[in-house]
Amino acid sequence: MADRHSERRAIATNRRARFEYEILDSWEAGIALLGPEVKALRTGKANLSDSYATVRRGEAFLVNMHISPYDKAGRDNPDPRRERKLLLHRREIARLQGAIAEKGLTLVPLKLYFKDGRAKVELGLARGKRRYDKRETIRRREQEREMQRAVRGRRRT
Repeated sequence: MADRHSERRAIATNRRARFEYEILDSWEAGIALLGPEVKALRTGKANLSDSYATVRRGEAFLVNMHISPYDKAGRDNPDPRRERKLLLHRREIARLQGAIAEKGLTLVPLKLYFKDGRAKVELGLARGKRRYDKRETIRRREQEREMQRAVRGRRRT
């Protein structure tokens, strides 16, 4: 049997999260989905903006993630913005709950992808950035672009 590499096909990324938050740590979690939702994800119909994760009664949930209805499912489509249960180990949930409660951090989904045929979400333990932190991020990005332009311009001549 050939050595299978864990295939990671990105469905959706939350680019805004890296701008709005400082990511301190990240976790991989499975998601409890219904059949039409999985099929919609395979067509790439998901949106992570404005979504977050929360812990209630020892269970983790992904709130406000939008999965567009699957066309061929008909009336079996669930609510596109329903809460979806995250599949994590009990110890991981306890650690996340402690960090959220103690330090005032937020759980933000960073990326949604398939790994070995199963839908996974990369969660980031995040602290909100201040306005001056965001300006610094923009300044750094602009400097990197300028350096890339200079390097490309030097190669052409």
